[in-house]
Amino acid sequence: MNLKRYFFLLFLCLYTSVFSQQISLSEKATISVITCGSGQELYSSFGHSAFRVQDSAHGIDWVYNYGTFDFDTPNFYMKFARGKLLYSLSKQRFENFLYSYQLENRWVKEQILNLTPDEKAVLFDFLQKNHQPENRNYKYDFLFENCSTKMPDILKSVLGDNLVFLTPSDYTPATFRTLIQENLITNTWSSFGIDLALGSVIDKNATPRQMMFLPNYVLRQFNHSELNGQSLVTRERTILDYEDYNSGNYFTTSPLFWFLLLLLFTITITIIDLKNGSRSQILDFFLYFSTGLAGILLFFLSFLTDHSATALNFNILWAFPLNLIAGYFLAHRNKIPGWLPKYILFQVGLLIIVIFLWIFQVQVFSPILAIILFTFAIRYSFLIFHFNKNETHIR
Repeated sequence: MNLKRYFFLLFLCLYTSVFSQQISLSEKATISVITCGSGQELYSSFGHSAFRVQDSAHGIDWVYNYGTFDFDTPNFYMKFARGKLLYSLSKQRFENFLYSYQLENRWVKEQILNLTPDEKAVLFDFLQKNHQPENRNYKYDFLFENCSTKMPDILKSVLGDNLVFLTPSDYTPATFRTLIQENLITNTWSSFGIDLALGSVIDKNATPRQMMFLPNYVLRQFNHSELNGQSLVTRERTILDYEDYNSGNYFTTSPLFWFLLLLLFTITITIIDLKNGSRSQILDFFLYFSTGLAGILLFFLSFLTDHSATALNFNILWAFPLNLIAGYFLAHRNKIPGWLPKYILFQVGLLIIVIFLWIFQVQVFSPILAIILFTFAIRYSFLIFHFNKNETHIR
């Protein structure tokens, strides 16, 4: 019985594979681009894009989705962290695709493409071949190779010079960082974390074509594109109509609140230390240990991964990996090594460099960083004063 079932399943798979490769779209077939609104999770904050192929003559209503990955991939989290995780093209029924967006209350819009029968056939054949197991995987890149960039890249590959992306009339130059932050809520940990993790490479202006790394800009750009001298989009319609997700943010859980609290705590402890001629080892260890850990993470993202957006990150100047070593001596030694006061003075210089990089827009940092830099400037200045006054404790 099991053997019969095996051969039946094998026959079914072979039949399905051959059938799918031999399909010729009818004249009534349509191909469209689906754009989905943002969700409440960070990974869904930027929306989604996909192709939809409909042909009632063959019972086809499929979505080709380039935003799929496998949680069962060996070493999934390490590959994800290092930018080596493969994404893949999946194919599913449109009603199944739409159901998840209904559950999440996310809007869905469709742009029906103005393609000739031959162009539909070529695009459909491309998607079918790209969905084969040996072709469906690709190396994901947040800025240049994702579910959204696949839309213009594939259309340009299939349609060639007949497809022209015009500059939208409402185009305003904007950096990649600005475009990313448009999809995030100000004063949240996700917004702060992205500004912390992404480097200066995203502080350059994106061209209209490059803006299509975000689904909303695919939607906008396709309405300002021409194919064979005519509009690329014949019709746009809304399938699901919901407002973009915009979660309320309690101030007491925000990064601004906690870093203001740290600033006030640091000022208070520093004043007490000045009055008593003492030094709070716990505070110094916390500041140095936390920034040292952050520095190691930034070093990893900048130099040991394939993520293009994390390169040249000058946050590493204030979140310095060697702070872990300094924190050890500040917390566990009565006698301070002779190099440590010079190291702290060096850190003050790094803070000044960060400020100049910010002023001249070499890298745009999170506004919350101003509070962090002020906190460190206060404590570093105190430590320099304290060690100069108590040179006998330095060896």
